[in-house]
Amino acid sequence: MTQPSSKARTALVVVAHHRADSLTAHTARRSADRLEAAGYRVDLLDLHAEGFDPRMNTADQPDWGDREKAYSQEARAHMRRVLDADVIVAVFPVYWQSVPAILKGWIDRVWNYGFAYGRSRPRLAGKRMLWLGLAGATADDPITEGMHSLLEANLNDGIAYYCGLSHSTVGLLTDAEDRPQRLDAAGNLLVGDAVAGAEREAQYADFDRRAREFVEKFLAEEGVTA
Repeated sequence: MTQPSSKARTALVVVAHHRADSLTAHTARRSADRLEAAGYRVDLLDLHAEGFDPRMNTADQPDWGDREKAYSQEARAHMRRVLDADVIVAVFPVYWQSVPAILKGWIDRVWNYGFAYGRSRPRLAGKRMLWLGLAGATADDPITEGMHSLLEANLNDGIAYYCGLSHSTVGLLTDAEDRPQRLDAAGNLLVGDAVAGAEREAQYADFDRRAREFVEKFLAEEGVTA
C-alpha cells in the first residue's frame, strides 16, 4: 500500500465477518485498495479480528439524563476512529435481511446517545457512508428487491439519517455464493450446482466488478477520482 500524504482524507472500512478468507473480507480489502487509489488514508477495522464485543453493557448503555456520559474505553476508542473518518464503508454478509450481530452491536455500543445522535449539531454531520451487503440470493430472485428496500430503510433512514450523516447509500451484492440458491413458491430452498473452474472465475470477476462499481459511484458522488 502506498503511503498517504499528510493531507489525505480518511476512510474507515468496517469488516463484519468471522473468516479472513471470506468473500466479505476479500471485498473489504478490494474496497480499501480502491479508496487508497482515490487518495484516502484507510483505517481497516476488522471487528472480529480486533475482538470487538457487540454486547451492550452497563457502561455503554445510553444515559438519557446525561448526554456527556463517559462511555467505556473500548467504545471511546471506536468513537475516535469514527470521528477521524471522512467516509465510512461497512462491508458485511446479509443475515436475515439485516446486518450481522457484530455490526449491529458496533452501532449499538459506539453510535451512542450524546456521540452519534442527541445533539442539535450532530457530530457526524458531513460524513458519508457506504454499506456493502453480500447476499447469497441470485440477482433475479424476487426477494432481492424487498431485501434492498429493508436495508435502505434500516441503514439509510434508521441509522445514517438519524445520526446526521450527509449521505448514505446501500449497495446490495447478490450472487455471493458459489451455489445459486432461491426459494420456490412453496417456500422450499432450491440450491443449484456449485460452479467451478473458468465459470467460477468469471462469476467472481463479475462480483468484483460490481463491488468496484459501487465504490466508484460512491466516490463520484463526492467528486473524488483516482
